[in-house]
Amino acid sequence: MSGSIVILDGSMGQELETAGAPFRRPEWSALALMEGPDHVRRAHDAYVAAGAEILTTNAYALVPYHIGEARFAADAARLAALAGRLAREAADAAGEGRVRVAGCLPPLFGSYRPDLFDPARAPELLAVLIGAQAPYVDLWLAETMGSIAEVEAVRTALKDDGRPLWLAFTLKDDHPDLADPRLRSHETVDDAVRAAVRLGAGAVLFNCSQPEVMGAAVSLACQTLRDLGGDLPVGVYANAYVPMTDDTESNTDTAILRPELDPPAYLDFARGWVRRGATIIGGCCGIGPEHVAALRRAFG
Repeated sequence: MSGSIVILDGSMGQELETAGAPFRRPEWSALALMEGPDHVRRAHDAYVAAGAEILTTNAYALVPYHIGEARFAADAARLAALAGRLAREAADAAGEGRVRVAGCLPPLFGSYRPDLFDPARAPELLAVLIGAQAPYVDLWLAETMGSIAEVEAVRTALKDDGRPLWLAFTLKDDHPDLADPRLRSHETVDDAVRAAVRLGAGAVLFNCSQPEVMGAAVSLACQTLRDLGGDLPVGVYANAYVPMTDDTESNTDTAILRPELDPPAYLDFARGWVRRGATIIGGCCGIGPEHVAALRRAFG
């Protein structure tokens, strides 16, 4: 990896929609895998060209919540394998060792809704996603995790898989105290980081929340790691949405993007996260290749 800051890719869903790929709710980014996988490959290529060092597979919406129970049972394994292969091909085309592939392990029962998490059902869903992506990925990225219970389920489902596991937690956008950020479950950042260390995570990140709530989370995470004597990397990839509340329905509600979060504005936030100790930076929903390119120019 070049430089001291690892650069992630950015949004897949918005990038596909903007590029004219097959896209609708509730399937969201999964529809391009079904009807236009070349669009997915081109999105990965765009992020490689922008300077991303990590490509995340387009497996986020491959859950019954988005594609339905019948389609998940029939097609999820095939589509997750396709998502893995497309990311792997794009990474390999960049040159040996330049880009790694992160296997996406998404929230299984809806983004921002840890209250819907079903621990009894989670193992069977995760087994499909893990088994299908395993031949293609260098590390696992459990992202937009709203609770500690969700990451515990991921760790259990991975069994003895030796690849690094990065845990990315989503934070409450509407918490009244920016100095005390909380997971969507209302659990504390301190508890989340302690759980990440206990579970053997290779990095702890915060994603798919407002840029404004991320800085304090980075500081708190770094402080907890110092208290524990640990040295896990800390990362951020925020979204460009208006604040999401606890009852947001991610596959039905129309998310509104913030036009002021252009590449220079997002970079200003990223510089703050780095000053607080973050060493992994990228983008989530609404953050595209142009944002990633600005990050690469600044930190590469």
